[in-house]
Parts: sequence; structure tokens; C-alpha cells
Amino acid sequence: MALWAQMTPQLQFLPTQILNELYPDTFPLDVRHYLASWIEEQRWENFDVDNMEQEPQARRLLDQMVRLLQEVAQHNPNVVERVKLQHISRNLSVFQQQPMQLVRTVRDILRKERHLLTQVVATNGTPQPAREDGKTDVDNLVLKVLEIQNCRQTLHQLQEDLNWEKQEMESIQGQNELDPQNSDQVTRQNRIQQLEYNYSVCAKKRMQLLQEAVCALELCQASLILRIKSWRWEQHRATIGVQFDDNLGPLQTWCEQLLGVNSNLRQELMLVKRDHGVVEQFHTLQESLAHVLQTLIKNSLVVDKQPPQVIKTQSKFSTTVRYLLGEKMAPGKPVLLKAQIITEAQARQGVVPNENVGELINSTAILEHNTASKNTCATFRNMSIRKIKRADRKGSESVTEEKFALLFTTELTITGCESPYSIQAISLPVVVIVHGSQEINAMATIIWDCAFSEPDRVPFIVPERVPWKQMCEALSSKFMSEVQTQRCLDRYNFHFLAQKIFDQPDITEDFSNMPVSWAQFNKEVLPGRTFTFWQWFEGVMDLTKKCLRDYWSEGLIFGFIGKQHLHVILQNKPNGTFLLRFSDSEIGGITIAYVGPNGGRKIQNIQPFTKKDLDSAGLGDRIRDINCITHVYPDLPKNEVFKKFFTATDIHTCRFYFFLQVFIGWCIKYLFSPHRNQGIFSP
Repeated sequence: MALWAQMTPQLQFLPTQILNELYPDTFPLDVRHYLASWIEEQRWENFDVDNMEQEPQARRLLDQMVRLLQEVAQHNPNVVERVKLQHISRNLSVFQQQPMQLVRTVRDILRKERHLLTQVVATNGTPQPAREDGKTDVDNLVLKVLEIQNCRQTLHQLQEDLNWEKQEMESIQGQNELDPQNSDQVTRQNRIQQLEYNYSVCAKKRMQLLQEAVCALELCQASLILRIKSWRWEQHRATIGVQFDDNLGPLQTWCEQLLGVNSNLRQELMLVKRDHGVVEQFHTLQESLAHVLQTLIKNSLVVDKQPPQVIKTQSKFSTTVRYLLGEKMAPGKPVLLKAQIITEAQARQGVVPNENVGELINSTAILEHNTASKNTCATFRNMSIRKIKRADRKGSESVTEEKFALLFTTELTITGCESPYSIQAISLPVVVIVHGSQEINAMATIIWDCAFSEPDRVPFIVPERVPWKQMCEALSSKFMSEVQTQRCLDRYNFHFLAQKIFDQPDITEDFSNMPVSWAQFNKEVLPGRTFTFWQWFEGVMDLTKKCLRDYWSEGLIFGFIGKQHLHVILQNKPNGTFLLRFSDSEIGGITIAYVGPNGGRKIQNIQPFTKKDLDSAGLGDRIRDINCITHVYPDLPKNEVFKKFFTATDIHTCRFYFFLQVFIGWCIKYLFSPHRNQGIFSP
């Protein structure tokens, strides 16, 4: 069961289409799940699926599988599952006439599972490539195609030799009847039989290689599509600061190589039809290649540069869509990409909606190929939402919680393909606002969506509650990204933030697994305040980014700390010891907590400084000018630690600037004096 144990965590990352191909209707996922141990114990690879002598053994496996599945159904306490499994066990009778087909099906499923596991690993719930963009698998596919081509050439040579030998044999038979004593005739006859046998073996090998190549192509392409989905997922997570490599070059190369392999295999299949007529498996392989081709073409359109995820109506924005098979598009008529805004409900339908919910300006762009970069992109430079149609809201739902998306559609033809393909791509969710005051709440919706949505979800479903530890990761990542710092939030910061969002200032226990809701994050105001948790946290980020980045990065700001913790760490410190903490009473403020002149029993807090305050005089200068604070926690002299942040305002500098201003004033007065040329003006 080891293979299934590894495979199970990966299922959530597999597209529905890949799952349906991996576990067909004739052998559904339920069978693989409930009979995992038994399936992996059988020796499916020992079968030669073309050897009918092994059919009784295959039938015994089928009977055993049906019996085991019925036993599982009988002991399943869930009535729905029990009925479903009984129905599946009856449907397995489809293999009664061809039990070797069951062997082929199970064997191929296990092979595909092993292949997929070599391509992806689960890292923090995110699919990652096991090696660089499938290069090894593509190389093997190319070698497989070369082997098929060599096999075809060998067949052609064998056919020519066979034709020659038959012609010579007919010539001899025309002169004399076949004489068993004539060694030349017997030798020639044996040679003809050997050539016919070799031809038959080679033809069979040709079809086998074609089947293997198509199967390998399906697996390699499944890995590619997983990687494209992973790229999109990483792009989504970048909103909260998760590291993201936006280079699409390797994926484009992979797409182009698989398209080339598909084209070669379709050509080889048509040559099989020419040489042997419509053989067994011809239509199956033809349909598989057509399906794989269509899947590749439709999955190669990606939103390279996302639109802003909070969009204000009547304001300009840009976005770029890239087609990874751009170099393979048929020349001729330009390909026009159209954009339209869609609702969350329309996004779930997966089809181009007829109803417009918003009016987009500059909503078309041409897919243009750049020969230097080899990119094919459509750039919407001056797009704008003129108006938007809102859906009916439920309960207390705000307009800043309503998610939309941009849908990009076009129709194009690939070189070597007869029919055009309709393709589409959808942007990350966006929130549309009409006033700047809505931006912070709209961004809260985006942050929650980005941080807590699942890969390959139904658009744009997110959980209503998440564990606090998951929230901590998102807050720290966003803080570091927004402030542009390498210093993350620490466990003391997280504990205070938990106390604040859960309104439990006296609790010292671990909050890690406590669920936090969307309402607590940005719908309900904090107790005794007029703002939500996110509005307060965003204000701190904004202040730190604009005024305090260096102080934070160098560890001079303690940051998020509760008053009880503050008292504990300062109570035994000497007078004048202080630390910098973010204000919890107002948005975007930083305050100084210090040990007052009466000792550690009295912790004083200075009125918070806001961005406006710090723009007029920096934090360093303010700390220098406050005489009652001398050492920053734990015991560092402030004049040494903050010296680099002081501006030159000593007495000599002040006198210099005073006399400089007097002198400049005198010069201006003299220049504009009417008595300047008369020599009677004096200062």
C-alpha cells in the first residue's frame, strides 16, 4: 500500500481532467482506494497482455477483485458508500469478456502513479517539480519517437526485401514447379518466411512503441499541466509575499517540445494507417493524441502579469496575457484577445458568460510575438472598469467582500492543425471599489483569499475559519513583503496579536490551533475600538514601511507587545529603560514605553507618534530629545544605538543656520532695494 499512501496526498493537486484519465469509469478511484493493498501485492507487470494463455489467470484476479469489493461494501457502515461500492462491483463485469483488459488498465494506472510521484512532491501543500521542468522525460519521449521512426524505416526495408524475394520466387516458379530438392528454391522460400516473420515482429513492435509513447506523452503532459498550475498557485501566493519565480521560459520550452512530440506521433500514426490500414488500437491512439493536443493548447494561455487585485472604477490599470505556444500559431490573421469582467458565480461555470456584469474600456489586445524574447503576449495597457453590476448581497456582506475576475478569451489555430481552438484564461480574483476609502477592506478580502484558499479550488471558495498558526504565517509573510525587510514577526508578536484578535489579554496559553474567523479578521471591530484587526494591522505595516523600516530591520522596535508582557520585562529594569511598541489604541502609531522615575512599578507610555509626527521629526531625533529615557531594552545606551538616526541639530549648527538665514535675507533685501545703485542703502 506504500504507493497509494504516497499518491493520496497528491490527489488534491491533480486537475479533475487528469483524475478522470488516471482512474477511468471502468476502474474508478474507489476501487483503487479500498483495494489499495491487494492491488499493489499482485504482479501485474508479469503479464504479457497479448498472450491469451494468461487469460485464465487474469480472470481469477478479476473474480477475486469483485469478491473483495463486495466484502468491503458489506462491512461499510455508510449506506451511500455501500450502495456505491456494490454498483461498482457489478460494473466490473465489463472485463469478463476481456480480463486481460483489466490487467492492462491496472498496470497502466500503477505506472502513471509512479511516474507522477517522480514529478511532484508535496511541500507545504504546494505541488513542486521534482526535477527541472520535465527535461529528462521530454528527452526520453524524443528518443522514443526516434525509435518509432527507425522501426518504420526498418519495416520499409523489410518490405522492399520481401517484395524482391517474392518477385524472384515467382520468376523461378514460372519456369519450374517448386522442387523440394532444389536448395536454391528452399533457401529462398525460407528467406521469405523469415522476412515475413521479421516484418510481423517489427510491425507489432511499432504499434507497441506507439502505445508506450502516447502513454508517456500523457504522463509527461500531466506533469507539465501540474507545473503550470503550480506556477499559477505560486503567483497567487505572492500576494502575501511568498517567494515566486515568474520566469515562464522553461514552461514555454516544455510546451513547445510536447507539441512537437505530439505532431510527430500523429504523423507516425497516419503512416501506420497507410502501411497497414486501420489496425487495432488505431482509433484509441488517434483519440488520445487529439485529446492530449487539445488539452495542451488550452492550458498554454496564462496571465503573466496580473491586474491589480483591488481595482477602482474609472482608474487605469494594465495586465499581460502570454501564450506559451505562440511560436507555433498559424501565420496570417492576427489573434485578438478579448477581456471581460465576470462574477464569482460565472467563474465557477467555466464557460464564457453571455451576461456582462461590468463595462470594460480598452478590453481587446493583439497577441504579438517578440522575436528577441520569443514571447507571445497580449498587453492591455490602459484598461479601465467604467461601471460594475453588483450581485445581491447576503446579510452583512459588504461590497468589498464581493470577488470578480477578468476572463480572457480568443480563438486561434496551431500550425499543423486543421481546426481552430477556443481558449481562455482567468485572472486571480479582484475586488472592485468605487472610492479609495474602501481599499483597505478590499485588500483584506484579497489577503484572506490568497492566504487560505486551496490549490485547484472551485472559484473562489475559501474557508470561513482557519487555525491561528496559519494566520501567523500569512501575517508575517505579508509584513515582511510590505515593509521590505528580512526580519519576521516573532512568537511574542504572535502571542500579542492572538490576544488582540481573540480579545483574551489575560490568557497565556498557546493559541496555535485556535480557529480564527473572517469576521474576527475584518468584519467585527476590536473591543473598545472603532476599527477591525486588519485595519489596525495594515496601519502598522504602512507606518513601518514609510517611516520605520530601518529601525525594525535592526531590531530596535519590539513591535507587538501587550501591556502585561510589557510590565513583566520592564518591572526590574532601572529608571529610563524603554522599548518601542506599536500602539494598540490607534491605527498607525508607535509609542515609547519606559520605566518611570518611581521605579519598575510604574510603566509610562508616551503619546503615540503617527506618520505625520515622524514626517516633521524622525523617530531618532524624538528619542534623543526625550531626557527621561536613557537605555533601550534590555540595557543599550540610546545615544549609541540610535546615533546613526540623529540629525545634526547641535547649538553650533543652529547658530550657523540662523546667521545664514539673516545673510540671505539681507541679500534679497539689497537686490530689490530702489537705492541699490545710489550707494545710500545700508543693512
